[in-house]
Amino acid sequence: MKAELTWVGITEGIRFEIDRQECPSHNVEYEGDTLHLSFVVIKSDTPWHITDDGVDLVIKGPSGDQIHEIRDKIRGKYEFVVRKRGVYRFCFTNKSPYHETIDFDVHVAHFAFYDQHAKDEHFSPLLEQIAQLEEALHNIQFEQHWLDAQTDRQAIVNENMSKRALQKAMFESAFLIGASVLQAFLLKHLFDRKRGISRV
Repeated sequence: MKAELTWVGITEGIRFEIDRQECPSHNVEYEGDTLHLSFVVIKSDTPWHITDDGVDLVIKGPSGDQIHEIRDKIRGKYEFVVRKRGVYRFCFTNKSPYHETIDFDVHVAHFAFYDQHAKDEHFSPLLEQIAQLEEALHNIQFEQHWLDAQTDRQAIVNENMSKRALQKAMFESAFLIGASVLQAFLLKHLFDRKRGISRV
């Protein structure tokens, strides 16, 4: 019989805007698969508010049972072994008054093992190692996408902070110029009064 181990990795990623609650879903076809997920809150819908309040995530199984819960996070990763095949829901809840943009990835790792010939036992470990290497490479891509999403979030935060710093500097400069003009006017007025008193 020939032994063959195959690995099938399915990844889906979406970026969506959330007002109050959104529940993307993913269908898992095999029990025993490993489901990996990650999310990053990329940005808030207001340039003046940088929030670290985060969002809530509730993972629900095919029968509606709650599998895991993440509260008040701006980023997160979680993985679990699927016990029941079917549609899994990932409900994000935004408690802030601002719209949030979320980058969300789901990756399902599936291993299948087929026996066809008994004499190929030397190939089984090799095929298993290849499948594990393939999964490791896919996990690296998954992590890289997660890091890219965090980089996007940090770039938006930095840009918003730069705009606010520039606006604050302009406001302070205008205030200082106004205060200087007012001070010069008051000093001139004070000296004019003193000159008028000394002549009398």
